[in-house]
Amino acid sequence: MTGTAKLTGPPEADAAVIEQSWTRPERFSAIFERYFGQIHQYLARRVGDKAADDLAAEVFVAAFAHRKRYDLARECARPWLYGIATNLIGTHRRQEQRLYNALARSTVPAASPSDEDRVTDRVSAAAAGPALAAALAELDAGDRDVLLLIALAGLDYQEVAQALGIPYGTVCSRLNRARRRVRLALGGINPAAGQAGGPQ
Repeated sequence: MTGTAKLTGPPEADAAVIEQSWTRPERFSAIFERYFGQIHQYLARRVGDKAADDLAAEVFVAAFAHRKRYDLARECARPWLYGIATNLIGTHRRQEQRLYNALARSTVPAASPSDEDRVTDRVSAAAAGPALAAALAELDAGDRDVLLLIALAGLDYQEVAQALGIPYGTVCSRLNRARRRVRLALGGINPAAGQAGGPQ
């Protein structure tokens, strides 16, 4: 091995990076680089691209500000960041509700991929259109958050529990309730069928 050779390996666990950032704040940039794209994509699907730009930045500002409160026993910061993102969506929930209500009233398919199309593609194999949007608009906020964290962010049940700070069993019951209501609205199609992470 030459003097200039550099050993490389898997990236450090998120918890180690966050702990290092307590005394070396610049280390937190590794968390930003690892997860910004995923968080932005999730937010864009829930509140639109324009709002997602600001909200994604807010997620990492909040995460940085509260990094000393991070539970270092959790090696992966992904659920923590999605939890912050979902909480920030709460402040934009009226906008999201208006989006689903508007989509529910629409009868003409969009010419380009829309938030509705993306949700439909992930939640159900059928192109349910306005019926899906109406069902999402009618869900309780907590049920909708669980369903969309699984359908849009791809979190498993345990990660959703961590993200929202709720018990695993609550994730299961909220998801089952959300699926049942959306399934009824879609005429019996099982939304999120085949999603990994827990019982169907």
